[in-house]
Amino acid sequence: MGKYVITLEDLKKSATNYSKEILSMPVISAKATLQHMSPMAGVAGRFVVSEFDGNIELGPYDANRKGSDNVTIDSRVLETFLGSSLEEFDPNEVAKTVYGQLAAQGETLTQANIVRYTLNFFAAKLGGKLNMAIFSGKRNESGTKTAELFDGFDTITEKEITAGAIATGKGNYKKLPALTAQNAFDELNKFYEEADDVLQGVKTKLFVPRNVYNLYRKARLDNLGPVSYNKEYSTVYLENSDGLCELVPLTAKKGSKFLHLAPQSNFVFGYGDGMADEKIAVEKYHPFLVTFVATMFFGVQFRSISKEMLCVAELTV
Repeated sequence: MGKYVITLEDLKKSATNYSKEILSMPVISAKATLQHMSPMAGVAGRFVVSEFDGNIELGPYDANRKGSDNVTIDSRVLETFLGSSLEEFDPNEVAKTVYGQLAAQGETLTQANIVRYTLNFFAAKLGGKLNMAIFSGKRNESGTKTAELFDGFDTITEKEITAGAIATGKGNYKKLPALTAQNAFDELNKFYEEADDVLQGVKTKLFVPRNVYNLYRKARLDNLGPVSYNKEYSTVYLENSDGLCELVPLTAKKGSKFLHLAPQSNFVFGYGDGMADEKIAVEKYHPFLVTFVATMFFGVQFRSISKEMLCVAELTV
């Protein structure tokens, strides 16, 4: 690294100057999953996301017509939780990696840039754990892991099934057999066809584990032969969706028994975006290492679980 040596004072100054940028880095680095969802910045604690419904309609003109009382508001709560991280690291070892990346990308190699990206690099590592908890996370106030910070979408789904709010009778739940390379094509297409007509009429995403995605592609090839999946090689749509339903394989879905079909807007994630209780700091508690200290808010929620906005398939394991 030549003349570039990272000091505690450099790190402290950079943490102060770029705190909001660094606090956003875990969310940015979880983009493999979050790019398919809808962000809600500046949420600290509980925030109500509501769905309005009711029999509002036009009728033949009547000067005496009165509004009905059947407008409903289905309120759901997006709750973000404050998480913390304290990790020791050797700043100059991290900086060597950052130096190489900046040089490879042709970026300006200044002391300030290397220090700044050193903290961003370390903060981004938090995003890997965040990514893997987005579906499987289960809130545990006494926990120490990202997976225990908030309830993920699968955990929320499980609770709503137990409560009877996601159910066959509600039109937002289906039970599927174990998928194989022989039946995956038919079963996933059938699942989509049996979802609510409103849901089939809008752009949606079907979140699946990677192995389910691979089974569908193989089954599709066996059923239709070597034809193009769609106009964009990198994107796969369910065959019978007229290009409306994107099949999205996620590493965060590994081991999941649930498949989620919904518009992107229905998957909401909240984060603090540099709010007062969030902070980035660098302290020294060890003779040779420094401690990266971070606190940030994060949480997820469905905007609606109505059949017009969500359909869940549970795989037989």
